[in-house]
Amino acid sequence: MHIHGLQKLAMVDYPGKLAATVFTGGCDLRCPFCHNALLVTRLAETPEIPEREVLDFLSSRKGLLDGVVLTGGEPLLQPDAAEFLQAVRELGFAVKLDTNGCHPAALAEILEAGLADYVAMDVKNSRARYAETVGVPGFDLSPVEESVRLLRESGVDCEFRTTLVRELHRPEDLDDIAVWLEGAPKYFLQNFVDSGNLIGRGYHGFSPEELRAFADRVRPHFGCVALRGVE
Repeated sequence: MHIHGLQKLAMVDYPGKLAATVFTGGCDLRCPFCHNALLVTRLAETPEIPEREVLDFLSSRKGLLDGVVLTGGEPLLQPDAAEFLQAVRELGFAVKLDTNGCHPAALAEILEAGLADYVAMDVKNSRARYAETVGVPGFDLSPVEESVRLLRESGVDCEFRTTLVRELHRPEDLDDIAVWLEGAPKYFLQNFVDSGNLIGRGYHGFSPEELRAFADRVRPHFGCVALRGVE
């Protein structure tokens, strides 16, 4: 595992649990609004943390933390992601996996082995605007569509989520996402926030009123729709 970050206590990364968050390095997307460019395009600037060191830390937190979040970058780029999650599971922690959905075979392995208790998958935009939004010309959406299918059929607790960017998302894009994910139990809309560490430039979020209008627009299509990053 190529681990490039460890947040030792996260209050909001894993719904309902105190968790540690493990950040892997590298991503196959280049979303211009990505807030974590250090883990995508500037990985050499971020020292690697030995896997053993991370597992030893987690072992020392048994009984103090409830869970572990594996995120990135894109964690399923790591060929030994399943083995790492197995080690985390053996320490007694619940596991949350964050993914962009580009690696359905790796996701299927983790789901079938029961190595994730909760999965959060990013759905970047409407299908027609996916390539533009992820910064990959000619992007093949089929792996993402397969990951959506796998999650919806897995029975594992999961959410889909979209980070809304003024320059990239229109109301009709949300309509397409709602039809695509129709009936999913949980859909979260997250407001874009400029971390100062973006891949691109010139991106902005929406007002709270605009975000609530987006949520109202898609709410009939999901079991639960909620906003994140709205005061």
